[in-house]
Amino acid sequence: MFKLVWTCRDLLLSSMGRRKRFNHPGHAHELTFSCYKNRPFLANLRYCSLLADAIEACRYRYSFWLWAYVFMPNHVHLLVLPWIASYDIAEILQGIKQSVSRKVMIEARKTGSHQLRQFSTGSGTRPYRFWQAGGGYDRNIVSREALMRTIDYIHNNPLRAGLVDAPEEWQWSSFRDWAGLGSGPLHIDKETMSLF
Repeated sequence: MFKLVWTCRDLLLSSMGRRKRFNHPGHAHELTFSCYKNRPFLANLRYCSLLADAIEACRYRYSFWLWAYVFMPNHVHLLVLPWIASYDIAEILQGIKQSVSRKVMIEARKTGSHQLRQFSTGSGTRPYRFWQAGGGYDRNIVSREALMRTIDYIHNNPLRAGLVDAPEEWQWSSFRDWAGLGSGPLHIDKETMSLF
């Protein structure tokens, strides 16, 4: 359906370890990003709520549809489709992550140093961090088959990690929406998938 064309510069950047993002209209994106040092910050329900709020706010600010998600204790998977011709997936990720980080750090400072200590980096330049540095993982999805495989992969994360016996048991997932078992914490734009 869609075809990616890699230039020599793209291949060079990729081989050097720098991520090249492809902001192509009509491509869905599987986004994965992790908590600092893989720590289970998202085992805290308050932080999951802040993340859900940030995604809801950003989906309108940055014009994307949300098709699937799962919040794991130490990382997040999102499946999104920007619905405008010109977008920047890095800006979308930054908008989500910065909002959560700021609010978590404000709350942690109010509750005391014991709470703040869990986010310590030991560095003077950036003493506290909620998210792992960098943009995480971004994979362009260009076919319906890949899209459906990605949704299954996302929804089965809690099962594979041994956190639940069935995907519908995990609260912070879009599985229940997809299975027709109710609604999760975030609205899923299922009706827009016919446009892909």
